[in-house]
Order: sequence, then C-alpha cells, then structure tokens
Amino acid sequence: MNRIFGLGAKKTQDQLFQESNKAMNEAQQSMQQRISQLDTQISQLNVQLQAMQRKISTTRSAAGQQPLRARASKLLNKRKQLEAMRDSLDSQSWSMNQAQMTSDNLKNTMVTVNALKQTNKALKSQYGKINVEKLQDMQDEMLDLVEQGEELQQVLAMGNGLNDLDEISEGELDAELEALGDEAYGAEFDADVETTAIPSYLSGTMPQFIDEDVPQEKQGNLETAT
Repeated sequence: MNRIFGLGAKKTQDQLFQESNKAMNEAQQSMQQRISQLDTQISQLNVQLQAMQRKISTTRSAAGQQPLRARASKLLNKRKQLEAMRDSLDSQSWSMNQAQMTSDNLKNTMVTVNALKQTNKALKSQYGKINVEKLQDMQDEMLDLVEQGEELQQVLAMGNGLNDLDEISEGELDAELEALGDEAYGAEFDADVETTAIPSYLSGTMPQFIDEDVPQEKQGNLETAT
C-alpha cells in the first residue's frame, strides 16, 4: 500500500503535540459529559430512595414493607453501580489530566531547549569571528603607543631649558630690589610734580565751568593784569 499511495510528509514535533492535545481535550470533554450524566442518574435514584423510605416509614405491617424494601434494595444496588462507574471515570479523567500536563511540560521543555540551541549557535557564530591573537596584538600595540607618548612628553619637558636655569644669588636679589625701589620713587616724584602744576585761574585760559563768552576787551585787560 505504501508503494502505491506513498507516505505522507513527516510531522513535526509541534504538529504531534497539537494533535495529541486535541485528542486529549476531546476525550476529556466526552468523559466529563458521561460523568455529568451519571451524576444526574444518581441524583434521580436518591430522590426515589427518599420517597421509598417515606413509604416504608408510613407502612405499619411487615408484609406491606417487604415489597417496598425489595424495591429500595434494587435502587440502592443500581446507585452503587453508577457511583462505581463515576469513580472510574473520575480516575480516568485525572490520569488524562496528568498526561496532558506532562505533555505540556514536555512541550515547554522542547521550546526551551530549542531556544538554548539557537542562542548557542548564535554565540558560536559571533565569537567565532573574533581572533583572540589579533586582539592581544592590538592590545600590546596600544600599550607600546602609550609608552612612546609618555617618553615624548618627557623629552619635550627636558628640552624647554627651564630646568637648566641657575638659582638667583643674594647679591642679585638685593640689586633687583634696589632698582625696583628707585623706579617706584621716580614714579611717585613725577606724580607729585604733575599735581603741583599752575592752577587754571592763573593761566591765560578761562575756566571750563564758565559757559558765557567773555568780551574781547575784558579778556585783554585780564591778560595785561597778569
């Protein structure tokens, strides 16, 4: 038959899990419906037994109670059978729930494993592109460049001649201070001379605070008076 019709495509893990969960859900739904039907039948039997118990309690004679008790015994046996069937279906439903939980856990585990595989593959691909030896060589070159820069700074600092200057002696210091004192004294003397200049009212010019023009005759008299 396989040669004639051929084989179908191989199903993936996800498809198998989906089909398994679907079949499990359908079986559980059918089982729950059957359990509900049994619960309904058991409830009806309980109602009949309660009615039978009331009839037996109201019947005084033993001959009248005997058929009622036989009927109640049959109802009770039937209820026990239905309860046993319901308990069996409950056990089966619990087993199916455990199987479905195991299937879900296995599915989650497979998803986690696949994610780890993909991450591991990506990390290997990325780290495989890095050459550790080249990285170490580049690090050594950087250290050499830093050392060369420090040596250049030291050479430049030595070549500026600041460290070769001789210290100033006490005689040179006294001479410089004396010269600075003479320069300061000369500057003060010049300032005093400038402050003792001739006032403006003794000169031939008019004070700047006068706004009106002085007549030419009066100005000539002032010049002759001076």
